[in-house]
Amino acid sequence: MADETLDFWFDFASSYSYPAVMRGGPLAAQAGVTVRLRPFLLGPIFKAQGWDTSPFNIYAAKGRHMWRDLERLCSDLSLPLRRPDPFPQNSVLAARVALIGLTEDWGDEFCRAVFRAEFAEGRRIDETATIADLLASLKRDVDQIIALAQSDDIKARLRLQTEEASRLGIFGAPSFVTRDGELFWGNDRLERALAWSKQHQG
Repeated sequence: MADETLDFWFDFASSYSYPAVMRGGPLAAQAGVTVRLRPFLLGPIFKAQGWDTSPFNIYAAKGRHMWRDLERLCSDLSLPLRRPDPFPQNSVLAARVALIGLTEDWGDEFCRAVFRAEFAEGRRIDETATIADLLASLKRDVDQIIALAQSDDIKARLRLQTEEASRLGIFGAPSFVTRDGELFWGNDRLERALAWSKQHQG
């Protein structure tokens, strides 16, 4: 029987997407579920809710709790953590490049590299130089990929992907959508989403 597929929706600017992406692969393999990474932009979704930034910035108490919670999570997972400055960072270029890589064989690795750069090393993923450096470390054609990421086709693909996330009812990241349409939200729901996918596979 073929593996069940779970759509894993995330924004590179999302704090809780960091541990979810970094631990998702081994958990999915153990569960016998194929995870499909789906980068999208939270900005338009937040804007539709009347927010011009992350709710963790708007609600100070919530933000303080999130950062302390993330410190505990990352400590448990032995993941280094440095708070990005600024937060959130513009993730448009990273998401466009990820869309290219995810159609090839380097997308998953690139996604993990972006999260490491941002949340473990404190680098600016909104700077082209950072994305270029990550691509070079993966031995990719930097100039070609950066140019492609600026093409109308890739811009449209990211816009459509974000619109699909909104249509599915996604309001935050990370979110997980099973083949039968169940939506799970949050890093702490990854295991439940994988279990549901396995239990309800066709």
